[in-house]
Amino acid sequence: MLARLDAIDRQILKELQENGRITNVELSRRVGISAPPCLRRVRALEEAGYIRGYRGLLDQKRLGYEVTVFASVHLASQAESELAAFEAFVRAQPLVRECWMLSGETDFLLKCVAPDLATFQRFVAELTGAPNVRNVKTSLALKMSKDAPDVPL
Repeated sequence: MLARLDAIDRQILKELQENGRITNVELSRRVGISAPPCLRRVRALEEAGYIRGYRGLLDQKRLGYEVTVFASVHLASQAESELAAFEAFVRAQPLVRECWMLSGETDFLLKCVAPDLATFQRFVAELTGAPNVRNVKTSLALKMSKDAPDVPL
């Protein structure tokens, strides 16, 4: 599917990734085509799933989420029903911002945010008590050295 993207499609994706609020007129100017075909291409890219959505990137610390912690979760069983139940549990937890299923010793890696350590500790107690959770290891993030939410194009 990636091979079907031409240079203009790639430039559209690059521009939208840098500024999702860009107007279609400005986008068309930057990619070198007129506005109507540019809008058609954007819609086609959305329909094909290349563009999943648009959102604002918020500053978590300014909004009171001072703590970022990564939690490695090891389950007692990797049966499909148990994996699905854990994923459902995690989706319902507002402090969990990302959940990745991994290969190897750790079954899931969670990226969590909290306003303070006490709030996170309460969450960890709930997490360790969740059905099928064997153990949880946490790592407090001290500093973010890179934050690149975009996809390299």
